[in-house]
Amino acid sequence: MTKLRLGPIVDDRPVRLTVELPAAVHRDLVEYGRLLARESGQAEIAVAKLISPMLARFMGADRGFRKLRGER
Repeated sequence: MTKLRLGPIVDDRPVRLTVELPAAVHRDLVEYGRLLARESGQAEIAVAKLISPMLARFMGADRGFRKLRGER
């Protein structure tokens, strides 16, 4: 079975943002949340809970971003 890149979603103190997503991206996020919940044994994961860890993982994997920030 294919392993998803995100692990269990950690409950953290949020900062509220309003974003506009294309419908196709929203549908994919809903499906990703459903599959991640099934894979990790969690309850259904809302789209809003997925966005933050996805962005964090994306930025953490961006070597150029880390280099410009002064991290290794």
